[in-house]
Amino acid sequence: MTQTISAPIPASAPARPGSRALLGGAAVAGPLFLGAGLIQGLTRDGFDFTRNALSQLSLGDLGWIQVAAFLLTGILVIVGAAGMRRALRDSPGGIWAPRLIGVFGVSFLLAGVFTADPGAGFPVGAPEGRATSLSTHGAIHMLSGMVGYLALCAAFLVLARHFAFRNQHGWAVASRIAPAGILAGFVGSSAAVMAFTAGAGLGLLWLTVVTTRLMATASPAQR
Repeated sequence: MTQTISAPIPASAPARPGSRALLGGAAVAGPLFLGAGLIQGLTRDGFDFTRNALSQLSLGDLGWIQVAAFLLTGILVIVGAAGMRRALRDSPGGIWAPRLIGVFGVSFLLAGVFTADPGAGFPVGAPEGRATSLSTHGAIHMLSGMVGYLALCAAFLVLARHFAFRNQHGWAVASRIAPAGILAGFVGSSAAVMAFTAGAGLGLLWLTVVTTRLMATASPAQR
């Protein structure tokens, strides 16, 4: 009688998530953050969109909700940056776009840990005017946001090269225009807080749009 000896079948390695799944993090980050801010802004006492920035929702008894929104958004954006690195591999912009998006994600983590300063009547009991000086945590919050959005604007310009290389000229043009709109909103914030909110919102929403585009055009091997 012959005995057949079969080699043990090795366990298969766990499947790695594809670029589309990772890009989905950045695609949902903006709507999640803006949606959380909108709901809180409409329901929390003393908050006024014409006077207060969304960052100030991190203050007060319910501030933990906005802090969680900052942290979750940062994590999702960083996950999306990892997906972008895969999706743009060996393409123009494949090195710097993911890195810059990663910096943007980290800026949200810092903004969640280091909260904005109170002011303009929020939270209830805060001085009515704008703060004349920044606390240490307020300065770090502001600096991280500035660096993060500058990195996002740079990422859009890098992505414009990618789209142009792919002959997606409409996407390339829009990715060059979006940074101008973001920066215009930030410049206008000295006159109206809503301008800052609009500029920040534009950046988050265009990130959703471009990552959704990259998800749709990912090759089967990347999915």
